Amino acid sequence: MSLSSTTTIWAELRHADASEVPFLRVMIHQLANYVNLPHLCSASDASLLSSLFPSPPLPPFFSFTTLLLHLSSVPPLPSPQTLSITSLSLSFPSPIADPDRSAFSSPLRKDDHTIAGFIICFPRYSTYLAKPGLHIEDVFVREPWRRKGLGRFMITAVAKKAAEMGMGRVEWCVLDWNSNAKAFYESMGAVVLSEQRLCRFSGPALERFKSGNGEERKEDDSM
Repeated sequence: MSLSSTTTIWAELRHADASEVPFLRVMIHQLANYVNLPHLCSASDASLLSSLFPSPPLPPFFSFTTLLLHLSSVPPLPSPQTLSITSLSLSFPSPIADPDRSAFSSPLRKDDHTIAGFIICFPRYSTYLAKPGLHIEDVFVREPWRRKGLGRFMITAVAKKAAEMGMGRVEWCVLDWNSNAKAFYESMGAVVLSEQRLCRFSGPALERFKSGNGEERKEDDSM
């Protein structure tokens, strides 16, 4: 999408549709490349469709919730919250070229628009607060549209939804080397918890539990 000087565009955060999975898959792989982890990314259209869009569908924000960032040269039409979460108008002082604009055009819309990013979240629970919360799995903005407030726009929308639902927390992970991201999150008021570390079973380490209970208990086990 190319914008003339001081042209206003509209950003809208919408619930993703199953037909938009190919756009999501491409952006997930772009995100993996951006953080230098392409070898860990195996997401396919089929795996995303089966895991994020079950039938019958589960309630948003009480299950895996995928939101797509749409940018348009015209204001969004009124939509129920089952489709649209929020929108925002933005003005830029100089043109912004998006060479992939047409490749990210949703078949569900007929206006001049492009899908520029996504955010995926799902519910979690805090035993200390005795309240539910939301975990943001990933937030991503395509390269031409970065550093323009759109990541903040998406995170703010999810945090607002969590607050409105009476939740206790919104949490996510950040790569330790990504100082720019940590500074950005802190500028929004988030606290980076340096005293905590993420623990994970995946791949073979997870599969071994199918046939048993993993490793035998060790004498120095603390739990």
